Amino acid sequence: LAADHLTKAEEFNAQKKFDQSCEELGRYLGLLTDARTFLATMNPSKNSTRDLYKHFDIALRRLPPRLAVMRRSTPADYAGNLKAAEEYTRETRSEVLDKFYGHTVLREDINDGKKSDDVKAPPEVTKHP
Repeated sequence: LAADHLTKAEEFNAQKKFDQSCEELGRYLGLLTDARTFLATMNPSKNSTRDLYKHFDIALRRLPPRLAVMRRSTPADYAGNLKAAEEYTRETRSEVLDKFYGHTVLREDINDGKKSDDVKAPPEVTKHP
């Protein structure tokens, strides 16, 4: 449904009807927010919830490039709205991926780009004739 609103926004944008395009963009963002809020209320450890996150991610991954294309052909007065929508879509996708992989991914500590003392280089192999 959100993709349908984005398609309408693209059509209005192509017709140079930027106010109507922004209205459809608002509806698109509203649906993303509603879906995000709904998924947050569900139990993340259930497989059915993980499936929903997966399908939501698949739907979201195609949308930021479409927003970027629209932004290139939009006047500066309206381009800020598209930029904000693009960033919100990416943030939503990041949140969805974190929830999907959250309990299965081990986080790595970053030590300012330095190797930790625990990790040592493998010993050099000496070849004998």
